[in-house]
Amino acid sequence: MSQRTALVVGGTSGIGLATARLLQARGATVHITGRGKERLDALADTDPGLVGHRADAGNPEEMSALAEAIGGVDWLVLAAAGSEGPGPVADLDLTMLRRAFEAKFWPHITTIQAVLPHLAPDGSITLLSAITARAGMPGTAGIAALNGAVEAMVRPLAAELAPIRVNAVSPGLVDTPWWSGLPEDAKRAYFAQMADVLPVRHVASAQEIAEVVALTATNPNLTGAVFETDGGARLVPLG
Repeated sequence: MSQRTALVVGGTSGIGLATARLLQARGATVHITGRGKERLDALADTDPGLVGHRADAGNPEEMSALAEAIGGVDWLVLAAAGSEGPGPVADLDLTMLRRAFEAKFWPHITTIQAVLPHLAPDGSITLLSAITARAGMPGTAGIAALNGAVEAMVRPLAAELAPIRVNAVSPGLVDTPWWSGLPEDAKRAYFAQMADVLPVRHVASAQEIAEVVALTATNPNLTGAVFETDGGARLVPLG
């Protein structure tokens, strides 16, 4: 099989970066995007095998130019995410929620449209959702709607774009920079509390989720599905 090309949008940290590293280790040429120059510059030193691009996934002109420059993509992974969205519905900041949709949902649509003309006929699109779309945790109605909107695209896109495959991965609690807003002591205490509740008895690493993302991206028999990798969080009360 000839060498494959992957594009990981939001590939400069967390699950996106772990996925990019995994696909690159398996022999793919991997392009990553991010909006921050400092992070891309740092990765040029630590991960010279990854091809970094400074691009805004919500900007159709930038993403179209990037896809044109790459020339052809086999596996598109959309790991763009934001840090906003949670909150009790009674006082949920709707301006903040709109920003959350702008940071995650619209970049998914923009990037799919931009890359689609350059996607291989036997290629794949993998979206990143989250457990909030499938659980009933108090204080997550806004972010649940956001991740639910991402998941709702999977089946119609899989039917519309076939034989291109479309899937999503739905993680639960994952130790990534998404939690960087919490003081380190508070984060450790919360993770320990959650580990006692989760059936797998630990909080997932980005690498664990990346293994599922890589599987959905590369396995030629998977399409139209949302793969839950939440450590059993959906089986226990978390609220």
